[in-house]
Amino acid sequence: MEIKNVFIHHVFFWLKNPSSKEDKAALIEGLKKLAACKTIKQFHIGEPADTHRSVVERSYAVSWMVFFDNPADQEDYQTDPIHLKFVEECSHLWTKVVVHDSVNAK
Repeated sequence: MEIKNVFIHHVFFWLKNPSSKEDKAALIEGLKKLAACKTIKQFHIGEPADTHRSVVERSYAVSWMVFFDNPADQEDYQTDPIHLKFVEECSHLWTKVVVHDSVNAK
């Protein structure tokens, strides 16, 4: 089933200490708290699947995919106190973050 009329915000995190199970668990726990932001419709917390093809990017530690109703809701999320607290409390865990935002293709 095609998903339409959503704004998708997909974030990939690379940990400073990639072998630390504690750091990964702390990031995941922080993301679970972040899910309380009121404009989030659905979310998914993931890690690299055990797929090994040349086109598959597996170097990240954790991914965070969030669905919003529209771009304005995503903008509100960026300044939501819950989001700001997440960044404040968890940013010491990562060394790199890459974001992919997408809307419906026309």
